[in-house]
Amino acid sequence: MTSRNQQLFELSQKYIPGGVNSPVRAFKSVGGTPVFFQRGQGAYVWDVEEKAYIDYVGSWGPLILGHAHPEVITAVQSVAQKGLTFGAPTEAELEIAELICQLVSSIEQVRLVSSGTEAGMSAIRLARGYTGRSHIIKFEGCYHGHDDALLVKAGSGALTFGHPSSAGVPEETVGHTIVLDYNDLSGVEATFNQLGDKIAAVIVEPVAGNMNLVAPKDNFLSVLRDLCTKHGSILIFDEVMTGFRVGLNCAQGMYHVEPDLTTLGKVIGGGMPMAAFGGRRDIMQCLAPIGAVYQAGTLSGNPVAVAAGLATLKQVQQADFYKNLGEKTSRLTDGLVTIAKKYGVSFCAQSIGGMFGLYFRNTVPTSFAGVMECDKDLFNRFFHAMLNEGVYFAPSAFEAGFVSSAHTNVEIDKTLAAAEKIFAAW
Repeated sequence: MTSRNQQLFELSQKYIPGGVNSPVRAFKSVGGTPVFFQRGQGAYVWDVEEKAYIDYVGSWGPLILGHAHPEVITAVQSVAQKGLTFGAPTEAELEIAELICQLVSSIEQVRLVSSGTEAGMSAIRLARGYTGRSHIIKFEGCYHGHDDALLVKAGSGALTFGHPSSAGVPEETVGHTIVLDYNDLSGVEATFNQLGDKIAAVIVEPVAGNMNLVAPKDNFLSVLRDLCTKHGSILIFDEVMTGFRVGLNCAQGMYHVEPDLTTLGKVIGGGMPMAAFGGRRDIMQCLAPIGAVYQAGTLSGNPVAVAAGLATLKQVQQADFYKNLGEKTSRLTDGLVTIAKKYGVSFCAQSIGGMFGLYFRNTVPTSFAGVMECDKDLFNRFFHAMLNEGVYFAPSAFEAGFVSSAHTNVEIDKTLAAAEKIFAAW
């Protein structure tokens, strides 16, 4: 008998390319039929067949408070009753902008946008406009949205220029994009030695979350800071994923490295479409209407999204919020490692704040190449087995996972019990 999920997916493919509105949702990486969800509450989601799952995706990071947090829902309902959008300034925009500047010391001014992609492309344009330079450096395995200039197939070697990794992106569009290895400082230093006066910006995820979770080596971020300062380049931290997810002062506060520009998203929208980019005042002053770098958006600072973001940021400022979140996330990863070791499964894991990475290999990877050495087939088996047990991890071996404040030891212990059942059977 065809399941309701299968029926919906088959019908969706008639009207939506691939049946989904974002590629990873199609389960192409893991195989099988995507799960169609209808509701969520706290740490759980329910599919269209009313099966419950413990959710470790959290809409890919924004739901740090869990699903349908009452304070967020109340804020959204209250604002929505007054109007959904004005295309004009609101007092709430000022409130969230002021709060972001207070919480993130490197951000002196900020502009709200509607997506992480928009934040990334705007930050790159701003860096180029400010410096008058064209070249940018990005790192293999780091994703900064689907802007043409950043959709680059990663190369190897210190001076490898990228080629488009998407049809429809002209080679000349990425001709100024240099792709280097994450955590490889020798490559970065060699590139600056050769092209330092041409590099407008370095854009980096301070904690990579789009090739699974990869942490920066001890001095990686600080050396990037020093090189950018020395050569007059702009250092951009892409904190769309890590912003207010790994700590109240974001990853830059955790690693004590201040970028020139920061992109934010996910958590600052509380589950609604909102993102931002901000940084040094002298750079941000280059934006229209006072500067020559143009950026605009009809729904930027949408009042409903701002309300969700403000309600979320209020909650994460509570005492010990991140301490408790980090402890729960570590409980999950440490428990999985212990169980895997007990049954001789080649597996490791790590967590940073409310983010975690699972790897079917013996050691935690520090680069894209290391992630690619993980046993993808074993992950796929694990994913589907856990899904059957009512645990929803990201449907890809190359995505980070997320724990929310709504997860308790009950959910963590249920997850560990499911994993033990699976590993024992292997």
